[in-house]
Amino acid sequence: MESKFGNPVPLGLFGFASTTWLLSMINAGWASGEGLGLVFAMALVYGGTAQALAGVFSYIRGNSFATVAFLSYGAFWWTFAVFLVFFKGKTPDPFIGWYLFVWGVFTFYMWIATFRHNMALQLVFLTLWITYLLLAIGAWFALSSISVLGGYVGLLCALFAAYLSAAEMINGDYKREVLPIGPFGH
Repeated sequence: MESKFGNPVPLGLFGFASTTWLLSMINAGWASGEGLGLVFAMALVYGGTAQALAGVFSYIRGNSFATVAFLSYGAFWWTFAVFLVFFKGKTPDPFIGWYLFVWGVFTFYMWIATFRHNMALQLVFLTLWITYLLLAIGAWFALSSISVLGGYVGLLCALFAAYLSAAEMINGDYKREVLPIGPFGH
């Protein structure tokens, strides 16, 4: 039975991809920290709120994986935005590392869950948990080169998520696989 609700997955994926891209540009050193204001805006509106809405609509459609992923990462972006406004400069870097590590642990087990999904989704979560791990290590040990590497892996993650968003949208509209997403279906 086809749902009367549209597919919220492309919205959630692109909210994640675009916000991750902007933050990863800063982490990779492509842009200065002066861009954090725009990341903050994206984190609240698109990365946070649009993803959370995608999570709610995924719940209505009965998609547990997308519900947990979008609501969780929407909340990640909200916490990141709140951190930028109220606590940046007041929180020790090693504790920020633990924050990133906790998200990495969550993302690792979500990656394991993707093994029953398509290859494109597996790549999003693989690169995301590696990004969190590298950024955590960079924060724990004040290793800026590791944080920069985390930024580059984050850029790759954002590209995979943007591709999957496009594939979900285009393939859904054409009702066939125009953009390949790999084996194992949805």
